[in-house]
Amino acid sequence: MSVGAAGTGIGLRRLQHLVLWVSNVERSVRFYCDVLGFEVGKRYPHAAFLRIPGSGDDHNLGLFEQPGIAAPSERVARMYHAAWEVGELTDLVRAQRRLIEVGSLVGQSDHGVSLSLYAKDPDGLEFEVFWTVPGGTPVGTRALDLSGELARRGIRIEEATR
Repeated sequence: MSVGAAGTGIGLRRLQHLVLWVSNVERSVRFYCDVLGFEVGKRYPHAAFLRIPGSGDDHNLGLFEQPGIAAPSERVARMYHAAWEVGELTDLVRAQRRLIEVGSLVGQSDHGVSLSLYAKDPDGLEFEVFWTVPGGTPVGTRALDLSGELARRGIRIEEATR
């Protein structure tokens, strides 16, 4: 099967939303809204539908409560992470600061085409927040030097954290 060849796909355009099983929907709503900036679209006793402000979508993230579920295990087949893109490098700096503040940040990478932060939500589900490097070139995975990236673009750290 030819991947990406014209006419061989099913017409996919984008990932519109992600739905997660969580152990405590209230805690997860607070995390995704307070830390990542989602807003509540619809709320139910054991579920919530969140959206990225300005996305125009009904929801981008669904949260369904399943009390007593086990933490994700890296020893079984599962989804590794979801990734959300920010619009500006300064947004990534603010995300880094916020994820560190809440103890959620677990990794940082420079892929050449994107600069990425990896974090875990309260249930241990991993996600990525990334910025697409304009004109970037793939370099594999290397350590992220966010201060160096700001300096290279003439952005002072004070500007980035406003």
